Amino acid sequence: MNRSLASRHTASWIGGTVTALCALIGAAILILILGYVAIAGARAINPAFLTQLPVPVGEPGGGVANGIVGTLITVAIATLLALPIGLLCALFLALFGRGWLPEAVRFLSDVLSGIPSIAIGLFAYTLLVAPFRHFSALSASVAFAILMLPIILRTSEEAIRSVPRSIREGALALGLSEFATTMRIVVPAARPAITTGLLLAIARVTGETAPLLFTAFGSQFWELNPAQPMAQLPLQVFTYAISPYESWHAQAWAGALLLIAAVFILNVLARLVLTPRTER
Repeated sequence: MNRSLASRHTASWIGGTVTALCALIGAAILILILGYVAIAGARAINPAFLTQLPVPVGEPGGGVANGIVGTLITVAIATLLALPIGLLCALFLALFGRGWLPEAVRFLSDVLSGIPSIAIGLFAYTLLVAPFRHFSALSASVAFAILMLPIILRTSEEAIRSVPRSIREGALALGLSEFATTMRIVVPAARPAITTGLLLAIARVTGETAPLLFTAFGSQFWELNPAQPMAQLPLQVFTYAISPYESWHAQAWAGALLLIAAVFILNVLARLVLTPRTER
């Protein structure tokens, strides 16, 4: 008996040690990447880098202001496309979650979340770029919306389903219809978790580059019309990184630092939005 208990303690200690080491290795790799990007990128970040257009090779200075604005426009349009579809699908799954159709929607959503982003970009190119022979930020937004959709759908469904049933039953007992109960009671109660899922979905697509290669195409100029090719910060990072020029390499690291900072801020906001709800 004592020998068996000792062997269990030994196995437990070994398992705990191995998992702790794996966690430390994962954290160390993340800190190493973030630290290297921060050190390499901070040297090229200055007011001109954030406010000026790119300049031709050989000229000093230049920035990625058009890429920052283009990325914001593209992600904003993608959010407007994905949010209503994802939220309505989540309501359907949460309210009518049994049967072959809801299960099929969940299965397809899980499959969609695992499709590589470059395949989504190729799909958007086939659907919106090739037939019209015209690149545009709008086609990039459609690709981003497809990537955001499964995240919004599943997180919103879980948020709605996590609302206590007693709240729904109380509203129904007061005479509200099922639709009114859902829209006026359930959805507002689940809003913090839905917002968290939305922020995570935005963070997911902010740094994506592959879909942009087939859709937005990029631009060296100011372009605010989403029907036209538009500069994108991830595309500029990609272009600068594969160039043979040291000055462009420095700007690529600075652009990568901006993207990481944006994703970091979105993740912090997601936690801040959800924290008050979990503490109650």
